[in-house]
Amino acid sequence: MERNSRCSRLLPGAIRIIYSNRYLDSMIKSEEEWKRQLDSETYQVLRKKATEQPFTGKFLHNKEKGMYVCAGCGAPLFSSDTKFDSGTGWPSFWSPAEKENVEEKSDRSLFMKRVEILCKKCGGHLGHVFEDGPQPTGLRYCINSLSLDFKKNDEKGASAKPKE
Repeated sequence: MERNSRCSRLLPGAIRIIYSNRYLDSMIKSEEEWKRQLDSETYQVLRKKATEQPFTGKFLHNKEKGMYVCAGCGAPLFSSDTKFDSGTGWPSFWSPAEKENVEEKSDRSLFMKRVEILCKKCGGHLGHVFEDGPQPTGLRYCINSLSLDFKKNDEKGASAKPKE
């Protein structure tokens, strides 16, 4: 019954995904609402698909244990346990913490064929995924620090363990 009553409150076009046995509803906000919520640099990256300059991101050298969450909506995205130094200038991960929380989309901008990574909850641009990462996945999720916030393991609700 709870499932049906929650469905009736979703806005048209909203997407529902499961996260840790609870629903994670997509967010629908106007561009004006996003502009009020985010600082100008974060807005440009998350909403306009800009890329921060390499080697400038606040999380590039972060070694603390915890969860990287979306700067737009707080959805858990990447665990510190999957972070590695790719030498590219952006935080890199070999797997999302919750595959259901990220969306992949073909990106043919800048005369290249790439795979863009988006937050599935708010649609925010995170970065791109490449097939040159370490094992066990062989993937490199190259993510803009401006797209992320960080919750240390000791913060409520934060866990660095990715789901299998």
